[in-house]
Amino acid sequence: MSKILIVEDEEAIADLEKDYLELSGFEVEIENRGDMGLVKALNEEFDLLILDLMLPEIDGFEICRQVREKKDLPIIMVSAKKDDIDKIRGLGLGADDYMTKPFSPSELVARVKAHLSRYDRLIGSGKKTNDIVEIRGIKIDKTARRVWVNGEEKQFTTKEFDLLTFLAENPNRVFTKDELFREIWDMESIGDIATVTVHIKKIREKIEFNTAKPQYIETIWGVGYRFKA
Repeated sequence: MSKILIVEDEEAIADLEKDYLELSGFEVEIENRGDMGLVKALNEEFDLLILDLMLPEIDGFEICRQVREKKDLPIIMVSAKKDDIDKIRGLGLGADDYMTKPFSPSELVARVKAHLSRYDRLIGSGKKTNDIVEIRGIKIDKTARRVWVNGEEKQFTTKEFDLLTFLAENPNRVFTKDELFREIWDMESIGDIATVTVHIKKIREKIEFNTAKPQYIETIWGVGYRFKA
């Protein structure tokens, strides 16, 4: 049974999310304060974190940053703030998804299932040993989930690694942002494609010599992105 931590200061919302998730077979714990949520997230084992942005003591951004430095688990940020800058900041800190309140509990459950399903497949035992992708100085070890750029190892979040690997394995093919969202996040974008844009930006910062003139991930204006072989 997957174990989920909800860090949410609005008790009614947290309880509703907990009820729906438990009905779907998940084990759920709640923390209403940011500092207590951070301690629990860092010191106990959870399969997924649902994290509100506006929290007492420590906000969701700082919790996300600290958790991502120590652990690799899906993080879904939720907030009543609709500004793109908050979404971009949250995703840039390593969150896998961002949901704007109000949203239906059933949508939250669907996204939780999608993230856990993809993560389970990624850590499954069916991968071949030494599954390596190499293109023009970039080496991707799919088995160990490690990346080297011109011999220097770079650190990637789960979704950054997935997106880079997918593009590198499909060189010279143009993908729309919607296609990439469906492939990497296993769900429809519902018009929310800022997630892809932020992750592409973070990947470029790690692999490109000059992000203003990318040599690997090319923007095809009005269409999407492609990885140049």
